[in-house]
This record gives sequence, structure tokens and C-alpha cells, in this order.
Amino acid sequence: MNEPRPDPKTFRARFAKGETLVGTFIKTPTSHGIEIIGDLGFDFVVIDEEHAPFDRMATDIALLAARASGTAGIVRVPSASPEGILSVLDCGAVGILVPHVASAAKAREIAAACRYKGGARGFSASPRAGRYGSVKMWDHVAAADATTTVIAMIEDPGALDEIDQILAVEGIDGVFIGRGDLTVALGAPNRDAPDVKDAVARIIAAAKAAGKPVCVMVDGVAEATGFAGQGASAFIVSSDQGFLKKAAAQTLGDFASLKS
Repeated sequence: MNEPRPDPKTFRARFAKGETLVGTFIKTPTSHGIEIIGDLGFDFVVIDEEHAPFDRMATDIALLAARASGTAGIVRVPSASPEGILSVLDCGAVGILVPHVASAAKAREIAAACRYKGGARGFSASPRAGRYGSVKMWDHVAAADATTTVIAMIEDPGALDEIDQILAVEGIDGVFIGRGDLTVALGAPNRDAPDVKDAVARIIAAAKAAGKPVCVMVDGVAEATGFAGQGASAFIVSSDQGFLKKAAAQTLGDFASLKS
């Protein structure tokens, strides 16, 4: 008999403990891909508002699908705007992934936007996050502050100069290493170039020193194993579109002999 899956609301605690967590990006604004991914047992999905066509309604439905399929719904917001962060948290996001966190000041703003106590998150228990008014005010505040996961994306060379200060910000739970953006910003030929590898090593070393976890996007288990050896514990693999493309290409290739 299979063991029961962890409650998605425990994602923050599991992330902080350094558990091995596997997720994927969601690029298509429908519920179906998330339900399939969640049913398979992925620990989390990252709904991509930054690089995919999600509006608030699509994100709301996507987060409902994540909840229904038992996976943690994280949203990569397009920016650090407090209103954008509040929107996805009200819709029931377990956490947020924030791009281009290049300074400690920006990290503090993000942390404040996600927390009630000691922060500046706008209060309402009326959306999904407050079970449509079913949760008492201070119970909602306590639960939201305890379970909301805040991950800063480190993807700018300038962030490396403040990486220790960024990771020291209370309320920043961990970092995601944006190797693609770092590669482009550094003018490197690929993600395996020495400059990129040095940047990645600096970020991981700083996270270790701060006692905070690292998330990274990987091509597969072989690359993940290497990063795990360095100290990363959460891995984003491909996307719903990537999985679809890979499986479709494999199937078409299987039929190539019949078409020749």
C-alpha cells in the first residue's frame, strides 16, 4: 500500500529541511497538465506567469488543479510587485518564485509582501487562501505566515555582490539559481561555461553558509545528482510543454519506419 503523500502546505517545511523535491514548470494555462503531473506524484509545480500566458483567472484555476491533485502550487510571478504577489497568494499559492532578486533591499520588499506579521501583506480571508471566509482572522494570519514559501531567483551578476545579504533576509526561504539568465547576462557560450559554474558555486556556498536551501532547473537525474552533491535539494525538470514535446517526438520517431 502506498504511503500517503505529504500535504502540499508542508512544502515550506520540507524545503527548509533540504528534502529532495521534484517539480516542473507549467506553461500551458489549463488545469489538465497540472492534474496529470500532480497525480503522478510530483512534489510541486511552478505556474509560470513570467514566461507563459497566465492571467489571474488562469492562475486561479491552475492553483485549484494543484490543490485537487495533491501537489504544491508555486507561482513564478512576473515581477516583485506587491499586488502581483498578493494576487497569487490570495488564490491559494503555497509559495512564490520571484525573478531578478538582485539586492537585499529587493529581497526585504518581497518578504514583506508575503508576510502578515512583521510584513505588509494585505489582509483578506475571503479568497481561496482563507477558505472563502471560513477561517478566523488570526488563524488565517498564523497559517499563511507559517506555510508561504518565498524563493528568490538569483539570475543577475549584480546579485552575486549581495548574495550573502540577500540570503540573510528573514522571510526569504531559499534561492533558485537562474542559470539561463546568468549565462546570457555573463555573455557565456552555454550554462557549463566557467563563469556560469563559478557563479553557481558562489550561490550554493552562500546558501550553505546561511542554512537555506537551493533549487535549480536540471536536464535530468544525472545533472540533478551533480547539483545534489554540491548542496542543491529541489529540482525543476522540464515543463508540461517539454514533456509533451519529448513524448510526441519519441512517438513520431517510432513511426518513422512505417513512413519510409
